[in-house]
Amino acid sequence: MDALEVLAHDHRMVEQLFRDYDAAASDRQRRGVVELLVRELSRHAALEEMLLYPLARRVLPDGEREIDEHLSEHMGVKRTLAELDGLGEGDRRADDLVAELRRELTEHIQEEEVVLMPLLREAVSPEDLDELGGLIGRARRTAPTRPHPHAPDQPPALTLAAPVAAAYDRLRDRMQRRPTT
Repeated sequence: MDALEVLAHDHRMVEQLFRDYDAAASDRQRRGVVELLVRELSRHAALEEMLLYPLARRVLPDGEREIDEHLSEHMGVKRTLAELDGLGEGDRRADDLVAELRRELTEHIQEEEVVLMPLLREAVSPEDLDELGGLIGRARRTAPTRPHPHAPDQPPALTLAAPVAAAYDRLRDRMQRRPTT
């Protein structure tokens, strides 16, 4: 898959996780879905920030403004994810935070898929999008698995901070026995 297909696939997976949260039969199942949302959205945001957004800044005529808006949206998502990540199983605030996260992401996904991705598809060759898709697939294995709202969100600082954050996240994931797949 090319980079845009990979990222759109992530969007479909997140939408399914929201349906899974709604269908969960217990606090334990809901907490498990929250942990998956935290992991997958943290990875997704980091990959976009490290790989897709710098490309968009360079190739789109209004790339600076466009990407600044997306980064601002990411910050809101990361804050919500950090709050969710800090909750325990059965915490009643989770429902409100998941609803807030869903609202934030519905708008963000719509903007990416209707505006940003078509512009990138026009501006970037299919070969380059394929290559970037492979790079995203490889980088996913080492991307952070937790939100870091206070970390840099743009290269070069992001490129230096992300591996450290990812290593720390994986240690925390193991200690808390969170799923690793």
